[in-house]
Amino acid sequence: MLEIEIDGKKLTAPQGSTVMEAAHSIGTYIPHFCYHKKLSIAANCRMCLVEVEKAPKPLPACATPVTDGMKIHTHSDLAKKAQAGVMEFLLINHPLDCPICDQGGECQLQDIAVGYGNGASRYQEEKRAVPGKDMGPLVSAEEMSRCIHCTRCVRFTEEIGGFQEIGMAHRGEFSEILPFLGKTVNSEISGNVIDLCPVGALTSKPYRYSTRAWELSRRKSVSPHDGLGANLIVQVKHNEVMRVLPLENEEINECWLADRDRFSYQGLNSDARLKTPKIKFDGRWHDTDWETALAYVVKGLNGVSADHGKDAIGFLTSPHSTTEELYLAQKLARAFGINNIDYRSARSDFRADAAKQGAEWLGSSIVELAAAKSVLVIGSSLRSEQPLLASRIRQASKKGMALNIIHVADDELLMNVHAKLIASPLALVNAVAQVLKAVVAIKGGDSTLDLAQVDVSAQAQAIADSLCAGETARIVLGAVAQHHPAYSELLALTQEIARISGAGFGVLSEAANSVGAELVGAWAQGGMSAGEMIASPRKAYVLLNTEPEFDGYNSAASVAAMKQAATVIALTAYQSEGLLDYADVLLPIAPFSETAGSFINMEGRLQAFNGVTKPQGEARPAWKVLRVLGNMLSLDGFGFNSAEEVRSELLAKGDIAQRLNNSLSSIAANTAAKAGVVRVGEVPVYSTDAICRHAPALQATALAAAPVARIAADVFAAAGLAEGELALVKQGGATLRVPAHLDASLPAGVVRLAVARAETAMLGGMFDTIEIERG
Repeated sequence: MLEIEIDGKKLTAPQGSTVMEAAHSIGTYIPHFCYHKKLSIAANCRMCLVEVEKAPKPLPACATPVTDGMKIHTHSDLAKKAQAGVMEFLLINHPLDCPICDQGGECQLQDIAVGYGNGASRYQEEKRAVPGKDMGPLVSAEEMSRCIHCTRCVRFTEEIGGFQEIGMAHRGEFSEILPFLGKTVNSEISGNVIDLCPVGALTSKPYRYSTRAWELSRRKSVSPHDGLGANLIVQVKHNEVMRVLPLENEEINECWLADRDRFSYQGLNSDARLKTPKIKFDGRWHDTDWETALAYVVKGLNGVSADHGKDAIGFLTSPHSTTEELYLAQKLARAFGINNIDYRSARSDFRADAAKQGAEWLGSSIVELAAAKSVLVIGSSLRSEQPLLASRIRQASKKGMALNIIHVADDELLMNVHAKLIASPLALVNAVAQVLKAVVAIKGGDSTLDLAQVDVSAQAQAIADSLCAGETARIVLGAVAQHHPAYSELLALTQEIARISGAGFGVLSEAANSVGAELVGAWAQGGMSAGEMIASPRKAYVLLNTEPEFDGYNSAASVAAMKQAATVIALTAYQSEGLLDYADVLLPIAPFSETAGSFINMEGRLQAFNGVTKPQGEARPAWKVLRVLGNMLSLDGFGFNSAEEVRSELLAKGDIAQRLNNSLSSIAANTAAKAGVVRVGEVPVYSTDAICRHAPALQATALAAAPVARIAADVFAAAGLAEGELALVKQGGATLRVPAHLDASLPAGVVRLAVARAETAMLGGMFDTIEIERG
């Protein structure tokens, strides 16, 4: 440690730290623009000039390392003069249009100019003008004349995003920040440049000119999308969510937000919001009151129960619902005598249920995962499934983490990858088994699984070497693995690799509350799984916050099951075309922003939140609707007065940490590779849940473009296709014509075609066989 002095205060600082970092450690503020704690040092704004004794001139605090005995003055006359001079130069070309600037009231340049600049400008010449840039539907760069060239946005896209989508062209007074010619900014975390911009050059396009910062109330919340559980600041005006910003939490989302978390708030204000209970009779929808709608639901459930038995009713819930909602849903179902309840509509393999020892989770904290020396990610399109976790792993890979991948496509992860094994979904189990066999050979001992038919490839050997050599190693299964028809075998193989190699293993929860749904028992325990409820249709379905045509493994089969049912009861925040087609009653429930509740993220952390606005129209929090239904069905234990009371009851059933366990008691695995043409049907990044699907700005991005068939070279050639022509896709008895594109990143026998889209909803399962012909 080095002994230094800042403004007369003596302190110690570690070797290699900068004056800026030392000043922050004791709460001394030094004005700055280009410096950011998560980005590399650029030292190009010079606003942080300070006086250092024995130095011939002021030095930039962000780029000056501390030395033993150094004495620094941040507010001396010399430092103040230097800072004022820099500010005068920065304002020479700045347009000074604060009254109309969207950044007004929260502009770093404005604040520092008042605190550290001169009272008036001596510059009288014409200011330069810089034309606006098109950066896509999320980030507005219409006012680039305001840019002060701090390059935070440039460094973010390159260092945190992994791909430099923004750069600074030209030199001197002609310098400009711009995206690559003819390109927009398409990163899944691009919106963070808005927060980083210290002036009004880069702003939120959906929010722009909608309100002023001082008109907004700020409330804390938690993201309802992926399993990371990013912390949010939700800003509200007149009972409407106007903007979402990150709430810094180093253990979860650091200071960043994914675009899905930042811009999905538009879906909360969608015209498709259901605001009044609706009942269908005589083939037409009619608005009604809550009393009539709930009485209709009770009559329907009692009628189906009396005519066909309790087993004829199925509950399909969403892992994007709150813990309290999921708890009451399963409590209502089981108290009524129904065990057919499941949140896993997107899965197809439930064979491991009987062998489960506890709730699926990450197996470690997020920080511990990022700190591992070796990580194996199996079956995950990491950047679209877990954007912020991918960013954290990207930073870890720069610092020496050996990242290994087993996947069904060679995705561009924009990070260093130690080894990767790309296999068709039909050969994915075999690929994981190769790693297990190699690990057994390295560590010795025997596996409980049959590996006689497995041949170890060079890639599998490299992955095994990495797992066995690392001081700490972890294996995680992504959404592709969880949706895979052989998920049980993938889970069993992963457990064996972890046991023999000493690595930890876990599951990357695909939704905000997948772990919560597991913990409260909102899955098949003594009843039918989601897949069984679709394959063997029920007479009645209760849907909680789910749309089967988008959220199911096989959308066509899901819709067919709904249409044959005697009654479909939907608790939903939106009136989608599908629900209006096959449902009989729609009960308007509040999304996460309009209700109190909690989510349990992938690391098992329970994060509670309150509603930030009042429910729209006649919508009610789902826990209240379920409570009333329980009372109307004459069930015991539904006398709750608040979400907190519901949470207290479910937490009283045992400590969360003690119920988290990915282990299986025993399960067999068929490790032989298979051949054939198979679909890879992944959920696009902005189609994960109803809120995202109703957010216009997200749906206007390149990542939400209309689906196309991306086809492996052998399938492409066998079908005689030409690049970009229409291909005829056949699956599940349905046909679809979509543009065909040759994709070199795919293994043999694979066609990549998105699910959870209206354009592909008539097709079959995510990872089922598929046919391709010229269209």
